Amino acid sequence: MHLDPLAILTAFGLIFLAELPDKTMFASLAMGTRMRPLYVWFGTSTAFIVHVAIAVGAGSLIGLLPDWTVKSVSAALFAFGAFMLLRSGGDDEDDDGGRTVTGFWPVYTTAFMAVFISEWGDLTQITTANLAATNGVASVAVGSAAALMSVSALALLAGRFIAKRVPLKTVQRIGGLCMLGLAVWSVVEIFAG
Repeated sequence: MHLDPLAILTAFGLIFLAELPDKTMFASLAMGTRMRPLYVWFGTSTAFIVHVAIAVGAGSLIGLLPDWTVKSVSAALFAFGAFMLLRSGGDDEDDDGGRTVTGFWPVYTTAFMAVFISEWGDLTQITTANLAATNGVASVAVGSAAALMSVSALALLAGRFIAKRVPLKTVQRIGGLCMLGLAVWSVVEIFAG
């Protein structure tokens, strides 16, 4: 298994920026206010690892296609990701209702299911599959999983601070512009190669 540091950093950066303004960050924040944060983090992290495994598996299958096809699909997916991030409104909804859940397994299961269900077809899952198709499965898996787990930890540790001080629209725009740049780069690679 070969790990490419640049691919790990690329996956980490893109997935981290895409996940920051995502609903699962706010779900982690909300769950962390009513449940033990460490238990929530274990649950969300496990769900993220399962989704990363599914995404890199799909991405490795895409990688079996001819190079120009992979780069075309990659450009389209990055352009779609840029569109989704640049057009979204930065919803900062926070769920304050609900009763407190206690105990490791009830909290773990609640957090796991909340993330596992909400991440299907999510922008980060699509981006992870896309990156895995072109940058190596192991490196993308490590970078993506680390980014998702970091965002969840960040939401649990400092979520309220971020939500009050850093405009989510700014984070979305930076992520969108990065993905737009990768879409253009993928198109350039089609014609350069």
